[in-house]
Amino acid sequence: MIMLELAILGFLRDGPLHGYDLRKRLAALTGHIRPIADGTLYPLLKRMEAAGLLSRELQPGQAAAPRHMLSLTEAGATVLRDRLREPDELFITDENRWFTVLAFLRHLDDPAAQAAVLRRRLHFLTQPASFFWDGDRPLRAADFDDVFRQGLFTIATATTRAELTWLRQALATLEQTS
Repeated sequence: MIMLELAILGFLRDGPLHGYDLRKRLAALTGHIRPIADGTLYPLLKRMEAAGLLSRELQPGQAAAPRHMLSLTEAGATVLRDRLREPDELFITDENRWFTVLAFLRHLDDPAAQAAVLRRRLHFLTQPASFFWDGDRPLRAADFDDVFRQGLFTIATATTRAELTWLRQALATLEQTS
């Protein structure tokens, strides 16, 4: 639920949205992982509104029915910045949560704070890791005759290398602006 809240805060920081438009954006960002049901989204929006994180304004609709436009409040913007500045460890280590942080990290206006978040991800990615272990020894693609496990390792390794390259470039850019 926290990942969904972060995405809602981030999209509303981009600008006011109608609930349906927000749902489409959320589905594009996270829906391939977990489709968002109306029974999850709309009660969450109501709780966030009650907590003062977003506001709702009735506006005339295009055809007939009025539309409820959602906007981020100052309290919601503060919560967004706080969550981006100090994401929980799962948001650093879980790829899907990490992508949600990355989608909105630009809203953290401090390049040094942005760099600190990227450094945490870089540190995580440079630790010894594997999907499978033989005791204390991490196994690699070459350790398997199974084409599917080899594929898993090949794809994961290529993705990690690409991300490490990007992280180092992004950190160099942020450090020039700090």
